[in-house]
This record gives sequence, C-alpha cells and structure tokens, in this order.
Amino acid sequence: MRARNKAIARGPGVGILGDRRSDDMVLLRKSPSGASAPLDLNLIRKYSVAGPRYTSYPPATRFRADIPAERYDSAIADDNRAGSGPLSLYFHLPFCESLCWYCGCNTVITRRTGAAKEYLVDLAREVAMVASRLDPRRPVTQVHLGGGTPTFFPPEDLAELGLLINRHFKIADDCEFSVEVDPRRLTRDHVEALRVIGANRASVGIQDTDPRVQIAVHRWQPFRLNRQSVDWLREAGFESVNVDLIYGLPLQTVASFARTIDEVFQLGPDRLSIFSYAHVPWIRPAQRIFDSRCELPAPEEKLAMFALAHEKLTEDGYVDIGLDHFARPDDELALARASGKLQRNFQGYSTSAGASLYGFGISAISSTRDSYRQNIKELDDWRAAIAAGRLPTERGLILDEEDRRRRALVMGIMCERQINYARLSGELGVDVAQRYSREIAGLGDLEADGLLMRTSEGIDVLPAGAPLLRVIAMRFDATLATGEGHHSKTI
Repeated sequence: MRARNKAIARGPGVGILGDRRSDDMVLLRKSPSGASAPLDLNLIRKYSVAGPRYTSYPPATRFRADIPAERYDSAIADDNRAGSGPLSLYFHLPFCESLCWYCGCNTVITRRTGAAKEYLVDLAREVAMVASRLDPRRPVTQVHLGGGTPTFFPPEDLAELGLLINRHFKIADDCEFSVEVDPRRLTRDHVEALRVIGANRASVGIQDTDPRVQIAVHRWQPFRLNRQSVDWLREAGFESVNVDLIYGLPLQTVASFARTIDEVFQLGPDRLSIFSYAHVPWIRPAQRIFDSRCELPAPEEKLAMFALAHEKLTEDGYVDIGLDHFARPDDELALARASGKLQRNFQGYSTSAGASLYGFGISAISSTRDSYRQNIKELDDWRAAIAAGRLPTERGLILDEEDRRRRALVMGIMCERQINYARLSGELGVDVAQRYSREIAGLGDLEADGLLMRTSEGIDVLPAGAPLLRVIAMRFDATLATGEGHHSKTI
C-alpha cells in the first residue's frame, strides 16, 4: 500500500481514514480532555496558507533597517530602568562543518576550528558593550547556545565562553542553560565542558533516522551516535534532553517517519520538537536541490506525518505544548503550559516569563518590552561594526502601544490558546472586546469550522484549532494587510 495514497491503520487515537479520492477524509486526534476532535483534510488545506510563526509580534519580516542607532540605545536604557527584571541570553555560534540542505539557519560552513576562537574574541567585545548598558544585578534565568553547531567549538573554547558569560552577568541558581547538540560533532569532552560552564539542558538534532532521508538531505547520522550522545548527556547530569525532528523532508513517508519516532522513543527524551519542514528556496538556495529532484512528500502525506507524530507522542504521555513542541508532564515546559506561564520567543516556546532577551553573535535577535533588534548577518560586517565600537545592529523595530496590545492578543492565542477580555483589558488599559470588535467579528468562519469558540468573556481555541494557532493569531495581525515578506506554510 502506498502511504501517499492510502491510510495507515493504527490503534486508538489518530487514524487517517480514506484516501486522496475522498472528500470527507478526516484525522481523528485526541483533545486534552480525551475526546476525539475531527479534522477534515479539506479544512486543513483551506487554512494551510503562508503565515508567520509568531516568535515575535510584529513578525521579523516587519523589521526595518532605517531605525537610528540612538533609538535602540534608548530602548536598552528604558529596559534597564524598568527594574531588576530577569534576563535571557542567546549566543549564536554559527559554524558548521557541512551544510544540511534543508537548513534555514544562519550558518558559516568551515572545517577550520580556529574560526571558533577568532569568533569568541569579537563575541567578548559585543558582550562587554551590551553588559555595560545593563544593571549587573539583574539575574539571568535563561541561557541558550544555538547555531550553527555550538559543538563545533572545541571544549576549551566552550569553557572560555562560559567564563565570558559569568564575568559579565549574574547567573541565577535555577537558570535554564540549554545548548544545541549535533551528535556527529559531539565528544565526551564537549559534554563535560558544557556541564562545567552550567549547561543543564540539551537539544539533540536528529531530524530523521532513515538512512535514505539522511543522504537526501546531506546529513548522514547513524543512530548509534544519537544513543551515544544522549547517554553521555544523561551520565553528565543534564536535567532535560530535547530531540529535534523534522517532517516533510525528501523521501520521507508516513511509515518511515513512524519508525523514526519509535527509534527516538528508545532515547527517552524529556521534550521533542517536531518541526514542519519550511520550504523557502527563495531564502535558502540549497533547498532548490529538492525541487529539482521532486523528492518532497505530497501535502496529504506531510499532514499524515503530523497527525501520526501527535498521536504517538500524546499516547506515550507527552503534553502538546503548541505547534511543534511536546514535553513530559513533569517537564518545566509542560508545567508552564498548565499554569498559563508559557512564553514564546525567537527560540520557540519558553518558560522564561518576563525576561528581556539579549542576543549575541551574527543574526542574533534581542527583544525588550519596546523593541526588537537583530544583529548583522554577515560575519565580516558584524566584526567591522564591533571593531568600530558600535552595536552590530542590522535591522529591528521600535514598538508603539498598538504593537504591544496586538502582541498580547497574538501571544494569548499562541501560548494560552485563549483571549480573556477582562484580564487583557486590565493589563492593556483598553476595552479589548470593543477596540478589536472588527477582528473578533471576523472570526466567524473559524468558529463555524470548529476551530474556536467566542463568548462574552473571550475567545477559546478548541482542540480542532490547536494545529492552526498561527492561522487564528493571523486574524489579529495588523501587519498582514499592508503586505509582507515570504513565510512558510502554516501546516
């Protein structure tokens, strides 16, 4: 039976009934209460449009390059004067030894390990510039090392980075310190160095375990490396291990992706990120390889992979955090979701409530209450700005009151799956139901399709709407009406 055309019959939970010829094919997925909620494939197709991922509002596509540097300086000063709120730090470590053809990250491909030490010199200068503008008493509650491949950096360079962070910032005792790990580039010395500098969470990049898929995307990664990496991390005392997977890659089928998930279950991850492959060849030219080979799964099969992943993870006890994040019920991310403290930032879903984010390195993004600021993406230009003694900002945005109000609405949908009129009206100082009555009235089609429910108290996302949070949030996005850059599909 060809998975592209036929359903895969499975146990209770998610089932894909019918085939491509059926007009009433449905996906059955369990709601948080245990009841099944039908999702018509035609309904999914209807709302599978290009849209922002809302790691920020306004989206990063609205960032501008014409904002004077003094405005950013003022935004940082305002953030620092606002009190002793917590900080979240992101360090972009961009180097990779080879390019994965699906990758949408900002990377520098090189095998020259000396590039890491040179990068650290400039990173230290940038950190010093920013730290000098901040109150040193502000606690750092979250640190994330992303890339690229952070473990491209030799262990001694990671140790130097740890010293740099602790020299300039006050790290909270309960700081969530996470690092992205590539099993192909990880050694036990890397793991030990990361623990010494305070790392306690790791995100292991696996993507897919099928050798055919790995070869198709230029990422050969035997499963023994995945197991070895997780074993090392556990033995070293890492409190949480996340695994990254991607569905919709070349040569993937529903059956092959099911095998990948089953193999990953053997590793016992605390969290999983099941990302939808974003095909944006106009931004990432390497992805054009897939177009030329016609290897990408059909939309129906990609949707079936999503349904399968949701079923398998929820049946195994993982909590659906939102979009592509899943976590064990006792994991901090799941606890934040249950308590209404979930946040969303440029690393995805986060527990770092109320923290100002400061990013370092090429392309890194910083976020305060009133501003977004993205660093220069090109390595040489970033270095030149630092050498000149100025913040290496390429583009960004200064938020006004309306931006902040709409951000609260969008993040209410993305994180809490609801908009509570009374609570938000009190927080924002306006009558939310009245001020956004036009947008609320425009939700009629989504309500008729069973994605949400409107009451006099607010808006609640129903189980059928959970996979389409981005679509619902888009209805409160004032930037979409004025035209914008390209986005990936919402499903």
